Amino acid sequence: MHDSNHSPIVLPNEEATAAFALRLAHAIRPGLVIYLRGDLGAGKTTLVRALLLALGYKGRVKSPTYTLVESYDVRGLHLRHFDLYRFRDADEWEEAGFRDEFDAHNICLVEWPEQAAGLLPEADLSLTFEILQDGREIFLHAYTEAGTKCLNAL
Repeated sequence: MHDSNHSPIVLPNEEATAAFALRLAHAIRPGLVIYLRGDLGAGKTTLVRALLLALGYKGRVKSPTYTLVESYDVRGLHLRHFDLYRFRDADEWEEAGFRDEFDAHNICLVEWPEQAAGLLPEADLSLTFEILQDGREIFLHAYTEAGTKCLNAL
């Protein structure tokens, strides 16, 4: 694991989360795998929602807690938002065809990646959320050249 590539980013409120999401929207590229780590309520889905809004998505952004994945197409980008919190079975992974979603065209945002350890491709980028007394803090880590390019574009 690489050390954090940037100083932690403090997000004191949803407006700060939206501002960070706007920066991320300009930096993401097709093919990226982004792990979103953190406790329940840490802001992972809130960030995905803000990212989609920053990209211009006009529809409803649902949490994929029960469906495991939600797909969004906006501005020529294909985003796949996975929430693997309830994921328990490797056979389910294969039967659902999730492996096919991780390709050079889709941007895959994965909450709770540890639930599918050994099945998921390596992350290009990891965002680790920590709950603070006032707001959130995100630690950014790049694991690949594509992840490093994304971080450098922020």
